[in-house]
Amino acid sequence: MNAILFLVALNVLVFFFTLVRPALTYYLGLTPMLVVQQPWTLITNLFVHASFNHILFNMISLYFLGSFLLRLVGEASFLKVFFLGGLAGNLLYVLLGPPMIPGVGASGAIYAVGGALVAIAPRIRVLVFPLPFPVPLWGAMTFFLLISFFMAGIAWQAHLGGFLFGLAAGYYYKRRQGRPLYF
Repeated sequence: MNAILFLVALNVLVFFFTLVRPALTYYLGLTPMLVVQQPWTLITNLFVHASFNHILFNMISLYFLGSFLLRLVGEASFLKVFFLGGLAGNLLYVLLGPPMIPGVGASGAIYAVGGALVAIAPRIRVLVFPLPFPVPLWGAMTFFLLISFFMAGIAWQAHLGGFLFGLAAGYYYKRRQGRPLYF
């Protein structure tokens, strides 16, 4: 089993546990005012999701974006981008998010994966529902990041922190390869 399938399976497993025991959401979710007392939530919140649609769209995004990044940089580097990007997003959520509202979901980590891909292969064309034609990855990622700033209940801070980390990581991996990547 590769890293992406493992992460998807773990997210689904935790989702079902939180359905059975909803209090787990507060124990594993990241509440900025409680992060000193619950430091594990800087990572565990990446595996907690608020609804079926939340986990569905996050796991679809993780699978497709992650599969591409994993092929470009390898499993170890993919996992670094995922977890460090998720951590970067969570730190920005702790600094700028609502103090007593738990942040949950893998979105910050997924935005890091997307940001890395934008830095490595910005012109790659992707399909975005409901558009009937492919668009450049940089445009799709920028669009989804920007709309998250205006949607209630979305932790835009985690999205932004993850995306910025991902851009830096992608730029690092692209430079490390020593040749331009064209897609």
